[in-house]
Amino acid sequence: MRTYIVRRLLLLIPVLIGISIFVFCLTRIGGDPAALYANPHMTDEQRDIIRESMHLDDDILTQYFYWLSAIFRGDWGTDPTNGDVPVTQSIMEFFPATLELTIVSVFIAVILGIYLGTLSSSHKDRAVDHTTRIMALVGVSLPIFVMALVLQYVFYSYLGWLPAVYQYDVVLFSRYAAGWNTYTGMFLVDSLLNGNLVMFIDGVKHIILPSLTLAFSLVAVITRLMRSSMLEVMDLDYIKAARSKGLPERQVIGRHARRNALIPTATVVGMSFGTLLGGAVITETIFAWPGLGRWSTQAIVQLATAPIMGFVLFTAVLIVLSSLVVDILYAYLDPRVKLG
Repeated sequence: MRTYIVRRLLLLIPVLIGISIFVFCLTRIGGDPAALYANPHMTDEQRDIIRESMHLDDDILTQYFYWLSAIFRGDWGTDPTNGDVPVTQSIMEFFPATLELTIVSVFIAVILGIYLGTLSSSHKDRAVDHTTRIMALVGVSLPIFVMALVLQYVFYSYLGWLPAVYQYDVVLFSRYAAGWNTYTGMFLVDSLLNGNLVMFIDGVKHIILPSLTLAFSLVAVITRLMRSSMLEVMDLDYIKAARSKGLPERQVIGRHARRNALIPTATVVGMSFGTLLGGAVITETIFAWPGLGRWSTQAIVQLATAPIMGFVLFTAVLIVLSSLVVDILYAYLDPRVKLG
């Protein structure tokens, strides 16, 4: 396992270098590269200082070296969409909301996907199986913005059960959150750490619709993959041996079949988690969720180069790192991977 991890870490280096080159090229073809570090209030002399300090008039390799040095120093440019603060500060400000939404969404998707996939495989070619497969097909095919609008109409406009936008009720917050301390930036976690049950319940109500929207397509993928994995495992000899011993069907499925069927599912969940962490742009925009996705949308609308490039770089690194974690987890669950 140690050798495998070291090998995967070494393979990570050229991937990250490739990402850095790609993002660097985007900064050069997207206009004046000095705009990454400037703001509208700067004078021409200040912009010239930026060009000189970043060696923007030198050859392309020199520019790449100084750009990469700035990246490692945390100098990713200035964010005009958030009061001209550094891009890294904006990322740290909006990332916790995306992280919280992603965790809840993946939790919902894993629970529902594994349950429905197991249920479908254990009732193969019956009404339950056909219904589950149709639901999974709809989940894969239905655009995410349609699902978001349908949920908003049903649960907000028609039933009035759940709020349609934002992370919490601002009026309720001003009334019940005196002395609020921000510990993690994740609203549900902070509300518990502040001992504020009222705001925690309000936060749960606000996160239900966006998390269901984000989890919908992932539930469909996990359900289909879990079903196919379960059907494959159920035909193996050790499952037949477990049944021949007279074990209850629930024990055969839960203890023997499902455990091995979860191995490919873990890969999909891990990769999806990294992708969702990068920012669920459509979901966060529709639900006005203060995360990376909505922040990147505002940057695109305002043609703010630095935040866009920061979002691309941060997202790419997150996906690569999540892929690394998935590979290591897969090798832990299935030792045959290390032998390959």
